[in-house]
Amino acid sequence: MSTLRPLIISLFSFVMAPFVYADGVPEDWQMWYQEAASPVMERVTEMHIMLMWIITPILIFVTVMLAIAIYRFREKKNPTPSKRTHNVPLEVLWTLVPVVIVGAIAFPSVKLIYFMDKTEKADMTLKVIGHQWYWEYEYPDHKISFDSFMLNRDQLKEGQIRNLDVDKQVVLPVDTNVRILGTSVDVLHSWAVPSFGIKQDTIPGRLRETWVRINKPGIYYGQCSELCGTGHGYMSIAVRAVPKEDFEAWVKGEGGTLPGRQPEAVPASVTPVSEQALTQEDPAQQSPEKTVEKIDAETAVSSAPSTVDATLEN
Repeated sequence: MSTLRPLIISLFSFVMAPFVYADGVPEDWQMWYQEAASPVMERVTEMHIMLMWIITPILIFVTVMLAIAIYRFREKKNPTPSKRTHNVPLEVLWTLVPVVIVGAIAFPSVKLIYFMDKTEKADMTLKVIGHQWYWEYEYPDHKISFDSFMLNRDQLKEGQIRNLDVDKQVVLPVDTNVRILGTSVDVLHSWAVPSFGIKQDTIPGRLRETWVRINKPGIYYGQCSELCGTGHGYMSIAVRAVPKEDFEAWVKGEGGTLPGRQPEAVPASVTPVSEQALTQEDPAQQSPEKTVEKIDAETAVSSAPSTVDATLEN
């Protein structure tokens, strides 16, 4: 199977090449998936190809058998139909064959479902929060959060895509296991990016988990895929995948923090200033009233020993 799978994928890729579109952008008259940009989507594509090899022969077989039955057993050619009702070998055969087919589909399907579920070793977390009708994003590890709205027609710049580009893109590093947590504050939404193989419903009061590992830099688009009201069609998603160095620069530019980084050490030549010293006031900046009170207190303390001596002499 390990040697057959690349052959099958290559054959289907060659046949469907005119209909495949890359860069995470849907095209007019598109008939195939967008180019896979994550391991999950690669496996989804493989699963789809396997199903095509199974269902295509079944479709051809059933169509041919139906055509033969219509032609051979029509009333004009077969005026006296057979009254046979049972055929044990045939019944066993048409029971076992579907069982084998369903088993061949079920095992890889369950394996794929578990693979899509979550990643055990996440390098970072992205939290997706659905609103009517925009997305809110949080980076808990980097202390960054922002809202993302679809651009109106009059806000589009050259090269931007109507109904897909947003004012604030999600930025993620490539070759990084990203845990995605989804929820909602009002109604059901669905965060869907076809190139990632992700379509995760966000439910109020619940936290849903999925994950992505982006294979290559680029901009990948998606939309809300759950009917959520009048603005459902305007909840666009744009994810910009960048190298890890560029992602770190973006985090710093957004005022976030990089987890695991030690704070900069204080030079040895600089004497640490205590909290008490910071709270003390400069004598030159003290008010006249406070200065007078301080002088009176110092006078009282300095005269205290003489008073005690005089009392002892008496």
